[in-house]
Amino acid sequence: MAEPAAVSSLPREVREQLAELELELSEGDITQKGYEKKRAKLLAPYVPQTQGVDPALQKESRPQMPAPSAAPASASSSSSSSKFHRARSGGARDERYRSDIHTEAVQAALAKHKEQKMALPMPTKRRSTFVQSPADACTPPESFSVPPDVTATTSTPSARPAGIDLPPSGIVKGMHKGSNRSSLMDTADGVPVSSRVSTKIQQLLNTLKRPKRPPLKEFFVDDFEEIVEVPQPDPNQPKPEGRQMTPVKGEPLGVVCNWPPALEAALQRWGTTQAKCPCLTALDVTGKPVYTLTYGKLWSRSLKLAYTLLNKLGTKNEPVLKPGDRVALVYPNNDPVMFMVAFYGCLLAEVIPVPIEVPLTRKDAGGQQIGFLLGSCGIALALTTEVCLKGLPKTQNGEIVQFKGWPRLKWVVTDSKYLSKSPKDWQPNISAAGTEPAYIEYKTSKEGSVMGVTVSRVAMLAHCQALSQACNYSEGETIVNVLDFKKDAGLWHGILTNVMNKLHTISVPYSVMKTCPLSWVQRVHAHKAKVALVKCRDLHWAMMAHRDQRDVSLSSLRMLIVTDGANPWSVSSCDAFLSLFQSHGLKPEAICPCATSPEAMTVAIRRPGVPGAPLPGRAILSMNGLSFGVIRVNTEDKNSALTVQDVGHVMPGGMMCIVKPDGPPQLCKTDEIGEICVSSRAGGMMYYGLAGVTKNTFEVIPVNSSGSPVGEVPFVRSGLLGFVGPGSLVFVVGKMDGLLTVSGRRHNADDIVATGLAVESIKTVYRGRIAVFSVSVFYDERIVVVAEQRPDASEEDSFQWMSRVLQAIDSIHQVGVYCLALVPANTLPKTPLGGIHISQTKQHFLEGSLHPCNILMCPHTCVTNLPKPRQKQPGVGPASVMVGNLVAGKRIAQASGRDLGQIEDNDLVKKHQFLTEALQWRAQATPDHPLFLLLNAKGTVVCTATCLQLHKKAERIASVLCDKGHLNAGDNVVLLYPPGIELITAFYGCLYSGCVPVTVRPPHAQSLVATLPTVRMIVEVSKAACILTTQTLMRLLKSREAAGAVDVKTWPTIIDTDDLPRKRLAQIYKPPTPEMLAYLDFSVSTTGMLTGVKMSHAAVSGLCRAIKLQCELYSSRQIAICLDPYCGLGFVLWCLCSVYSGHQSVLIPPMELESNLFLWLSTVSQYKIRDTFCSYSVMELCTKGLGNQVETLKARGINLSCVRTCVVVAEERPRVSLTHSFSKLFKDIGLSSRAVSTTFGSRVNVAICLQGTSGPDPTTVYVDLKSLRHDRVRLVERGAPQSLLLSESGKILPGVKVVIVNPETKGPLGDSHLGEVRTGFAPWGLFLLLLGLFSAGGHFGAVLQAFVR
Repeated sequence: MAEPAAVSSLPREVREQLAELELELSEGDITQKGYEKKRAKLLAPYVPQTQGVDPALQKESRPQMPAPSAAPASASSSSSSSKFHRARSGGARDERYRSDIHTEAVQAALAKHKEQKMALPMPTKRRSTFVQSPADACTPPESFSVPPDVTATTSTPSARPAGIDLPPSGIVKGMHKGSNRSSLMDTADGVPVSSRVSTKIQQLLNTLKRPKRPPLKEFFVDDFEEIVEVPQPDPNQPKPEGRQMTPVKGEPLGVVCNWPPALEAALQRWGTTQAKCPCLTALDVTGKPVYTLTYGKLWSRSLKLAYTLLNKLGTKNEPVLKPGDRVALVYPNNDPVMFMVAFYGCLLAEVIPVPIEVPLTRKDAGGQQIGFLLGSCGIALALTTEVCLKGLPKTQNGEIVQFKGWPRLKWVVTDSKYLSKSPKDWQPNISAAGTEPAYIEYKTSKEGSVMGVTVSRVAMLAHCQALSQACNYSEGETIVNVLDFKKDAGLWHGILTNVMNKLHTISVPYSVMKTCPLSWVQRVHAHKAKVALVKCRDLHWAMMAHRDQRDVSLSSLRMLIVTDGANPWSVSSCDAFLSLFQSHGLKPEAICPCATSPEAMTVAIRRPGVPGAPLPGRAILSMNGLSFGVIRVNTEDKNSALTVQDVGHVMPGGMMCIVKPDGPPQLCKTDEIGEICVSSRAGGMMYYGLAGVTKNTFEVIPVNSSGSPVGEVPFVRSGLLGFVGPGSLVFVVGKMDGLLTVSGRRHNADDIVATGLAVESIKTVYRGRIAVFSVSVFYDERIVVVAEQRPDASEEDSFQWMSRVLQAIDSIHQVGVYCLALVPANTLPKTPLGGIHISQTKQHFLEGSLHPCNILMCPHTCVTNLPKPRQKQPGVGPASVMVGNLVAGKRIAQASGRDLGQIEDNDLVKKHQFLTEALQWRAQATPDHPLFLLLNAKGTVVCTATCLQLHKKAERIASVLCDKGHLNAGDNVVLLYPPGIELITAFYGCLYSGCVPVTVRPPHAQSLVATLPTVRMIVEVSKAACILTTQTLMRLLKSREAAGAVDVKTWPTIIDTDDLPRKRLAQIYKPPTPEMLAYLDFSVSTTGMLTGVKMSHAAVSGLCRAIKLQCELYSSRQIAICLDPYCGLGFVLWCLCSVYSGHQSVLIPPMELESNLFLWLSTVSQYKIRDTFCSYSVMELCTKGLGNQVETLKARGINLSCVRTCVVVAEERPRVSLTHSFSKLFKDIGLSSRAVSTTFGSRVNVAICLQGTSGPDPTTVYVDLKSLRHDRVRLVERGAPQSLLLSESGKILPGVKVVIVNPETKGPLGDSHLGEVRTGFAPWGLFLLLLGLFSAGGHFGAVLQAFVR
């Protein structure tokens, strides 16, 4: 059969069917043979038969050459098809995890081809078009020197575009029928060379070329559009319209003849020539001056400290400190004098000081991150005062505790009496300021990590010079510093620029401000201070305490530097303070807001104004515009406006630009909000030890809209958001750390706080104790507000305030709040100066450890991108699914354990197919062999049971049941015992008498109301005729307290087994068939659902036999069990396996670990246990309680190197993090990382998987959560987004068969599908019936419907 000259001449319907057929072939949904049959059937009406050719050969016949007019169309359509296949290649990696959306994809592809109106490709076989055959490859033409790639499907690029499949040609006249044009390759001389690769081989090669998994980088591409609804941007949102901004330069840095070459030189100058001039005054708790440090004292004491650090801490040959080393300065906030001496002592010694806060406890907020900074800086020495050292937390031995995450430090006291006086001939090395580091200032990022900003000596000097010029400092002026003197503006003005200009600093510590908020105003009045360094908080406190003292004057102030003037809401504090204190001499032009950051240091500051001059203008901006990053003057509702004040001009000698906060540092437009970047000599140098982050922050080269660099001068990111207004005034509207990006809109955390405080917050929450942050929910940030509630606030008032806050935020900011929580007073983590530690608060929120007293969750108002609903595909029968999997080459998801019949002697199994027979045989064969050892909390053996002892006591209990209980065979008996050997003997006593035991956890004496109803429910559901228990528990069941929980008169017969008569049982009961009931297994789920399973004797024997083979249990073996013995696999291991296998079980009741955490591990070590079984609760108890006591374990001689398997028994997914933590914590005492494993079972399938002694190690995999949502299993790499870590749950038990089925259709699934685990067992069957509220047939009577005809 010949083909038409051009496919384009075919009807549209035929072309669509051909395209769909081609797609099915490329996707592997149809075989090559089926493809050819269907294609020939479609083309039959349009292709006349060739005369003289056998019809059987028409399948192999093809036209010799396509028509010339059809060639371009064919090439074009082939290219289109190739592109289409490449577009589908992203899903090729999911070939193993197909779904029913294939038809939908085909229709989309056809619609795409219709729109493009391109001719369809000629269908081809999967074979290489230009490949030499093996025979011809032996003697290739001289012009062909490179062997061809057998996996290639194209010729050289000059012949045809890459990726185009050529259509097969027809038979060439004179050639045999096995050859065709597609198997020829023209050589350079035009001689055709026969070459053909088998179709099957080519298909195999194409399959091998297709990657089984996508490239590594594709695992880390988070295609969240496939999961959630992506909100579309508002077409009416404002966009920047101005021109691109140009960098703004500050005034030139003036040159003063008497400026020193280094800051240390300034100290030397003033310390030797102006020794009696005051430098720093400290205040006591009452706010009165307690000590004044002169420049002479500062110089001499700093000199002594420098000499001590370099010469007295170690030996001459091995000094502890060398120039360039880093040291920590640990000084309290109320001791600026000692800090200043230590800081300048370090500078003179050329060591690098790192000021940090004083640690108060081992669990300080952010303390671990501070420790990381100290470790990364290589700090081994800490300087402090004697008083501070005594106040640090100590151990019982009097040593300073090891703070969490901190390196081991040597503490050096810097009080004068401990310092050595330097010789007269010793002088510090004071050189001109260079680029070497001077000090490191710590900075906490938005995520809570602490980084060290390194400041060079030249930057420190240049910054002091710029501040001196901007603030117009002059010698002898007095300044009042209310800020933290260890960092930021408090350090720059009060410690560094102070010495540069011989200023006198009055330091007002935070502790004084808490007791006397007006103290700084009093100090300004008393010392006629010219400059004051404050925050808006200090202004607010002073206004609150103004009534206490009115005879103060602020007329001496020429600058009131508000260091947090960058906060947009600071303008209200400044205005209110001015209106109140203007009558006290405060000049309006004296208020000077400034903007600072640890990286760029002082970004901008308002210069002191001229009296009578107009005040700088303010900007009233639209909140809506700011949320889109543009500047718009507010013309709408006043409530949605933000009034911001300027923070002055750029610092002298600096240059500023505004770049986009996201992506490359592109310059913003003039009406656009961006991150402020500064280029100046007076800025940070780097983040110490963090080269990658340093480059992104300290080496920023701005680019224009086309991506080209603007100049070669590097800028430093300040972390401040703002813009440059008219007159080159700098305006700041927020910080990068407080930026909340919700649905593409930016919101400032400070604005949210200001809105919350504006809603009459005084009666409900504390001002200044509000934290606003964002958490990620469904691929977007959600706003969380946490505040401390006042103790006297009622619940009604709190919820009323919370509701109004939500309404206010929604009205003003047009954004919803995900969660608003109120916590008790003084429970939020604090910073050293009393602020809220935001990152630690966020961490508590994510961990669920905030413990709010009132909470209001509003996910419905802010989560607008909910996950896309799962699209149910048309129902396909289970048989069709199974056949489809087989046709596609997918393996059915099934597995099985070893065959029990070929492993053990069947005669022996039949001989002891009942546990009662096995116990009788062991009592005769090995009467003195110990089966059970019970330990108490001290690790002492309190009870043992040999084979003969267990047999005799079981006989006595059986006799009591028959004589005293008058029970018949088949009656149910509840066993109410604490974990121990009594429970085991009672169990076998029931079997000896023919009764059916029901093990029940005894009620707790301290909580009868909660635990006794469960016992009562199991007794009623099981229809028990008798209760076996101890005398203690029997009295508890009939006590007055029990009567308050249940009706004690309705208990069945209660028999205590403490004093048993020595009467032998006349005859031991033997079940007539193995299918008879052995015991009932009851359990209460976490949701309170009671379920019970009937276990037959055959099931019990089969399960014990499978465990014996899997764990290689025999008489000389010894295992340790620390489990609850009342249901599931825990009961089987505790009571049944030792009798069946003959091994010795060391029983450790889990409740004993509450009084002795070492019990389980010490027992395993003492008895050299090779195999031990425990529960997750036991493992978690040991991990949390003993994780930090590994040294104590070693001192006790505990060694776990003997452990071969440590199996966690549970009916849940393996807790990978817990098992990994357990392995890592106790590897130091010999625990092998390969030892810990888990079991897998369920309520209706007690044991499916169990890690054996000889099996391979459990493996872990990462699966894609997006695929799991669609019931598919897709393996990804570690660290991929939306990945879930899963661990293997042991190996399948012998005799167990597992298949994964569709929970709805009960049909089998492929090995890459997610479904329900169904088990089938050896002929005896493991489970018979499910009791309780479930339907038994759904669990035990399920048949794979794929095989039902």
